[in-house]
Amino acid sequence: MTIKQLRAFLAVAENLSFIRACEQLHLSQPALSLAIKSLEESLGGALLIRTTRSVALTPEGKILVQLARRLLRDWDNAEEQLKQHFTLQLGSITVAAFPSFAANLLPAALKIFCHDYPNIKVTVNDVVNEQVVDKVRDRHVELGVVLEPPAMDGLIFTPLYVDRFIAVVPAASPLANLAIVDWARLLDAPFIALQRPSAVRRLLEESISESYGALPVAFESHQLATIGNMIASGLGVSVVPQLCQPQMAALGAVCLPLENPVIEQRVGFIQLTGTKLSSAAQAMAEILLGITSKPL
Repeated sequence: MTIKQLRAFLAVAENLSFIRACEQLHLSQPALSLAIKSLEESLGGALLIRTTRSVALTPEGKILVQLARRLLRDWDNAEEQLKQHFTLQLGSITVAAFPSFAANLLPAALKIFCHDYPNIKVTVNDVVNEQVVDKVRDRHVELGVVLEPPAMDGLIFTPLYVDRFIAVVPAASPLANLAIVDWARLLDAPFIALQRPSAVRRLLEESISESYGALPVAFESHQLATIGNMIASGLGVSVVPQLCQPQMAALGAVCLPLENPVIEQRVGFIQLTGTKLSSAAQAMAEILLGITSKPL
């Protein structure tokens, strides 16, 4: 049974006339007759009783009328829903992002997306970098925003920008009066770090290990907001992506350029190799590219 055959049968069944069905479907009578004959052959019996003057339904034909109406209604609804998904009038998207991006830059992208596509439901997974990668690999999300991962097996990474890490110190600290601070002076103060398995923590440890050894962590937290409040309260110092500067400043901490070494890392979005993003995910990716092409 094909959709075309069902439409042909239903037109004849509702009009009880091949001529009127041909007019309705814009088909020739031989083409319509062939469609009905093929349908009957595929089902194994007659659906219509034809005479030179009339058309009537067999008992099986009457059963098929109800089935055909329901099948075609469901088909048309499915077709319309898919069109709405492709045209971004309907649908949903789940985005995963590492915490500093989710807290500071993602809201701007979401505001644009929700304004442009108000009927698309958006879910945000605010998780550490490694979990973002896992969610994309496991197909739980289409699009994940990450610090560039060390292993790209099975993933495509599209860069958005390069983030330079900055020092964050209490306003009352002598360091707050400096134009720039180096790691040696920064590590004289108690250091507050994101808890493992944070990609930021791993990057900092790898970047300073040769010159300074292990990162001397005095306090740990999973949340950047908690770290900012701890710094503002005078408990210690930290290093965060520059993206977090507005958030840290709003909490009362002072942000400074950091050197010896300067630490930079690419930020971008990942997707599975060999897959095509849905229309909603592609629209989100384009918005992310647009907002990060401007100076942060």
